[in-house]
Amino acid sequence: MTQPRISFEFFPPQTLDASFRLWETVQMLAPLKPSFASVTYGAGGTTRKLTHEAVTTIGRNYGLNVAAHLTCVDATRAETLEIAAAYAEAGVTEIVALRGDAPKGAERFTAHPEGFANSIELIEALAATGKFTLRVGAYPEPHPEATDPLADVRWLKRKIEAGASSAITQFFFEAETFLRFRDACVAEGITAPIIPGILPIENWAGVKKFAQRCGTAVPQWLDDAFDHAKRDGREDLLSVALCTELCDTLLSEGVEDLHFYTLNRPHLTREVCHALGVAPEVALQNVA
Repeated sequence: MTQPRISFEFFPPQTLDASFRLWETVQMLAPLKPSFASVTYGAGGTTRKLTHEAVTTIGRNYGLNVAAHLTCVDATRAETLEIAAAYAEAGVTEIVALRGDAPKGAERFTAHPEGFANSIELIEALAATGKFTLRVGAYPEPHPEATDPLADVRWLKRKIEAGASSAITQFFFEAETFLRFRDACVAEGITAPIIPGILPIENWAGVKKFAQRCGTAVPQWLDDAFDHAKRDGREDLLSVALCTELCDTLLSEGVEDLHFYTLNRPHLTREVCHALGVAPEVALQNVA
């Protein structure tokens, strides 16, 4: 098995406890030398300032290549591009450009009257600055707003044509889900790298709710497996085993990059990475 390139997603803290958890997560995972680390926006763009602070601090203190999430939600075009300019000034060279979820309390995304209408408009504007490598989101299973099974593939193609250089998928539970999506993308003429998003399952009940909200299918066998594991107190063991197997299958099918959604809880992600042969880089000491 070829050792994969890995990357991690973190989210900005909104409380003191969450802040400690973020820095513990970064300290634990930074030695694995990810190719990049991304930092999310809160729903509806609510953590804009916190995201900027987390991005710049992680880049400065840990030497990681940080990709900042940027969305179209609840901001004018000028405000959004101002945020991008501040990232460029801070030395950030990568952005994950997303439409973003609806603000809290809203049922669906509605563009700001003076804002970007969708992710493609945002990508085009960011690409025009010439300052960033742009990554985008992809949906291996139909987005809740997709009009037909190929809608997500066609939309992804338009995002790549607008200036994105790679895509990161929503999480999924079975390798076939990603592989079918990758085949559909190739058939549509997409040549940019598509990186599978991997979610080590820390809390099965919470993950199931999240999956239902974003249209990720939950296999019955997986639900049964966690029911049994919970009774035996072996949920973490099951999570690591299943996640490692999923990654191993993807690697055997030619996948070279894996993007881990850490949820700022590093232990399972680190165990899976170790199982895949990704070990911390340790500086050699002069012992003579």
